[in-house]
Amino acid sequence: MASSRTSSRPHLPNSPFNAGRQAPQGEPIPVGAQVCHDRHGLGRVVALDGPNSVIVDFGHGNARRVDLNSPRIERL
Repeated sequence: MASSRTSSRPHLPNSPFNAGRQAPQGEPIPVGAQVCHDRHGLGRVVALDGPNSVIVDFGHGNARRVDLNSPRIERL
């Protein structure tokens, strides 16, 4: 029985087939800026970690490295 799929395939940005493509550069977020993350909530940028990521302190010693190209982070 054939499948009648009418929707398009999902876009997977981390797919190994996208290795040749370059992701757009995220805009830099300065140290001290407040950010909101979908999973971790509110936080403050405490350090830069290369050109495409930052270290964010989400409180209670919960510091995480976050990629600037991530759709989950938003600068407030």
